Amino acid sequence: MKIRVLIADDNSFIREGMKIILNTFGEFEVLATVNDGQEAVDYCRTHEVDVALLDVRMPNMNGVEATKILTEETGTKPLILTTFDDDEYILDAIRYGAKGYLLKNNDPERIRDAIKSVYSGNNVLQDVVLDKLKSVMDGLPAGQGRRTESGAHQEHGGAPQAGVQEAGGRGASATAGSTSGRGTTGASGASAASAAQAKGASSTDCPFDRSVFTERELEVMSLIAQGLSNKEISKELFISEGTTANYITSILNKTALSHRTQIAIYYLTGKVR
Repeated sequence: MKIRVLIADDNSFIREGMKIILNTFGEFEVLATVNDGQEAVDYCRTHEVDVALLDVRMPNMNGVEATKILTEETGTKPLILTTFDDDEYILDAIRYGAKGYLLKNNDPERIRDAIKSVYSGNNVLQDVVLDKLKSVMDGLPAGQGRRTESGAHQEHGGAPQAGVQEAGGRGASATAGSTSGRGTTGASGASAASAAQAKGASSTDCPFDRSVFTERELEVMSLIAQGLSNKEISKELFISEGTTANYITSILNKTALSHRTQIAIYYLTGKVR
């Protein structure tokens, strides 16, 4: 059975071009292309759509607002596909239930893989999202995180799929579904000071109940939210990688989450999905 897709973009050239591209793959059926978020919501309310590709900036209703409604009222999985890596939209898109956040300049194969991954129940988060999360944890004003126009995603702890490379040559991304730490962009050079800042937030500012977790688990969660890999966390906390993996397993069990990307989102927002 083909994956049923809706495309929402106010640029007719982009939405029709995306339709043509997706139709070249045998896995998809593009049910409709619409001009804005309101039209996307109206269509998904009356049709069975598996994945909705949503631009961010659209008239009448933007992609983030549409994401919230689609998540609350339909079974459609929203995937943000945009030319913008605006800080103001990223966290809201995640909070409202977006299953992915990608830039349009990815190769068609990358977008195809992202749609299939989202359909299968994974989250696909490009490196701009992780950079924003790390910026929040570092206490930087919005917009001061590293901005990038590229990235690949990784599934189930396996090797990264060949993706667009940054100017510096590093592909960066995380696709939810991995608990090994190898699917997350490493925050090389993250300072101990920023880690202390992240884990030292007062309980009144914390979006979740800290009493459920040990102090060490909170430290691990903080470092995951900063984008550190298991190896980097182990080095930061002077523990073995096996011990780090055990802490992550404990955190997943306590939160009923399924992967480390969700831990990062939970640590920042208190939301489990």
